[in-house]
Amino acid sequence: MSVHLLASSSSWIESDAVAQCHQVAALDGMLHVAGMPDLHPGKGAPIGAAMRSRVLYPFLVGSDIGCGIAVFPVGLKRAVPEKLAARFPDLDRAVDPAEVDEEIPAGHTDSLGTVGRGNHFVELARVDAVLDAVHAERAGLAWGDLVLIVHSGSRGLGERILRAHTETHGAGPAEDPAAYLAAHDDAVRWGSLNRRLLAARVGEAIGADIGEAVVDECHNLVEVLQNNEDDGHYLHRKGAARGDGRDVLIAGTRGTPSFLVAAHAGPEANWSVAHGAGRKMSRSDALTRGKAKHTVEELRRTPVGSLVVCGDRQLLFEEAPTAYKKIERVIDDLVAFGLATPILSTLPLVTYKTAEKGRRR
Repeated sequence: MSVHLLASSSSWIESDAVAQCHQVAALDGMLHVAGMPDLHPGKGAPIGAAMRSRVLYPFLVGSDIGCGIAVFPVGLKRAVPEKLAARFPDLDRAVDPAEVDEEIPAGHTDSLGTVGRGNHFVELARVDAVLDAVHAERAGLAWGDLVLIVHSGSRGLGERILRAHTETHGAGPAEDPAAYLAAHDDAVRWGSLNRRLLAARVGEAIGADIGEAVVDECHNLVEVLQNNEDDGHYLHRKGAARGDGRDVLIAGTRGTPSFLVAAHAGPEANWSVAHGAGRKMSRSDALTRGKAKHTVEELRRTPVGSLVVCGDRQLLFEEAPTAYKKIERVIDDLVAFGLATPILSTLPLVTYKTAEKGRRR
């Protein structure tokens, strides 16, 4: 068993997160734990880690199976944040399943087309800088283009799947890996469907054409490896995106850039890359410190001039940009360790967290 942290000495990683990596590495059958530069402590297992094992451990994936980030091109000639923010729909209100024209995985009709809370969001952003012209052209994006970034998961389905396991087996391995994987795969498909539904709802509300996703990568999942050396091993990712030759959107905060990268991580990183900036404060710390430094109105307009749609004052403080690590540092570490090539950066125009009170529709 081994632990490898893919973060430079100038990156701040909490000791509790490192300790969790070593605790995971001590599990029966564990082979290798890779900590990403956005590593931070989670409930029982680190967030921002990829963990390879001979044994399948559902708790290492967590409850939000299928959580990921998708990027959709937006066909809109003029983007005025104030006007668009007012037109965002209520993404806490579920859509009618009868309106969904494709099969709903696991028949899970609860919360369809909703974004959820925590760090989930839907963001209208603009391509602010092209960092690799060849990769950007391949992705079909250019400077000034508008995109919709959707970060959401399986909205209760994954929690139900994990609870069915933990009620009997706690943090132990899956008794029937095939059965868990079948349910898990449903949650991954459900999360992808939900991100498409969210994008369609926003596009309709703001009067914009939404293109096919240029990126839709999950960062809470387990995969069964199929290669000569690791055939049949389980690769758990919790807050880590697949980095084996894919494009991945690594989210910053609602007041900082996000970065689209071409990922090319190898076995030392468990073929994975970071999924975001990573928290540097707990939610309670962010709430306490934020209230001492900021007003609610200050948090509704970010330093880059973007607007935040959020009717939950506590969530505004918990998810303040200052609660997260510097996204540029995370990207620099990925480059330094040879895990990814930055393609472009985006800057937020409107970030939706939850509907404003009195404007639900």
